[in-house]
Amino acid sequence: MTFDFDLPDNLAQCQLSPAPQTRPRVGIIGGGVAGATVALRLAQQGHVDVVLMEKGPSLVNGPPMCHLHAGGNLYREISDAQCLKLLQQSIDTLKLYPHVANVRPTVIAVPTRDGGDPQALLPRLQRVQAAYAELVAADPENRVLGDPEHYYRLFDRDAMMALRDAPLPERPATPEQWMIPLAKTLDFDRVQWPLVLVQEYGLSLFRLAASAELELARHPQVRVMTHTALTDVRPQGAGWALHCRHRGEEQVVGVDYLVNACGYRTGELDDKLGEPRQRLVEFKAAYLAFWPEAQGHWPEVIFHGQRGTPEGMAQLTPYGRGLFQLHGMTEGITLFRQGLVASGARSAQPKLDPRFERKIQWGWEPEVVQSRSENAIAHLSHFLPGFASARPGGPPLFGAQQIPGTDPSLRAADVSFGRHRYARTEIVKASSALTAANAIVDALAREGWAAGPDERPQPPLSRQAVVQKAVALAQARNYPDALAIPTG
Repeated sequence: MTFDFDLPDNLAQCQLSPAPQTRPRVGIIGGGVAGATVALRLAQQGHVDVVLMEKGPSLVNGPPMCHLHAGGNLYREISDAQCLKLLQQSIDTLKLYPHVANVRPTVIAVPTRDGGDPQALLPRLQRVQAAYAELVAADPENRVLGDPEHYYRLFDRDAMMALRDAPLPERPATPEQWMIPLAKTLDFDRVQWPLVLVQEYGLSLFRLAASAELELARHPQVRVMTHTALTDVRPQGAGWALHCRHRGEEQVVGVDYLVNACGYRTGELDDKLGEPRQRLVEFKAAYLAFWPEAQGHWPEVIFHGQRGTPEGMAQLTPYGRGLFQLHGMTEGITLFRQGLVASGARSAQPKLDPRFERKIQWGWEPEVVQSRSENAIAHLSHFLPGFASARPGGPPLFGAQQIPGTDPSLRAADVSFGRHRYARTEIVKASSALTAANAIVDALAREGWAAGPDERPQPPLSRQAVVQKAVALAQARNYPDALAIPTG
């Protein structure tokens, strides 16, 4: 069986003999947010060498990410336990990657056509707020989502009506100021009251990718290898021999511990190693729209809805220069018919329909991008009539997402371990990557490796360097610069 995972460019520089005895080597297959974060955490420990293998030309591609999910308020169907776990994971993510947040609030609205009740959201919000306050009290450095006392705020119809005529601030500084653009645009008769403004921030895929690449480049014990395909894996002593193809050259890398961070293709490596595992894979997409008539600095806006129906959740994510990212949890927008598949009795790898694999490998047909982007614009225009003047703003952000187990609503997942020096990251949301990395650090400590932090911590990356790198990555992937530039 042949694998085609992305591995780093500097593979040719690695020692291609079995891993040395004095310094263990960890091999990580896949350079998405999970693989890159595991590599960074191991580098910070300073006691192991790392080989990070990625098939593509750069790190952190994959499914669209635009939100931290700090408290899980986008998903009313998930458990409180998952919400609290996502809160902790989001805080830890911002401490590891301090330049990735788009600092602006999120507004949650329940449509009049929906069977839900805004008041039903309050008990969860209160629990999350209390948990955030406890975390900040335990460690002031956890205060990365603003003041816990103001974690959420309710706005009734009268309050929003009063904001319709308020002037737009140059830089929003209060919850009321953040709500002004929405108040001027929202169809008040299509939502239930109150609206909820919550301190859930945006997440920049491109600044996260830039942070990971720049950080890893500062650690000489990490070899980041792109443009490389893994073709075989075989036991070698107490570890593994990784057979790979780098720019047409067959090579072998010996490692003492193997981390499967292959994203939606994690099951392929499981199958090769004889590691049974049940999981789901879902193909999803988000779309870009340019809305030149947009005024002011927008919050993110979520209109709840039943997943998979024509009234599925609508999500408007703001960037600069009139650019917005759109989700609509319907089969005509973000979801796809037959886009959710499960593993079977004979394989740990769910089989996506070939048309989705073609999109992942070769891109989209222009007419499909146009029609689905227009569907997304119409979906948001139901609540924001002025948004009907928006137009498609670029290629979609898309990919396949793995979900361990059988529950498609699972959002807080991180890592599982195989039988022989083998771990698989199984994150659903980007903020779970650090939890997975920390669990792998603990597993290595049980092997007698990675026993303590690096005694020579690196100085923090500059915001300017991260943004410059992020803009370059966006341009290389043919996306607008605005996706890489901080907002809020």
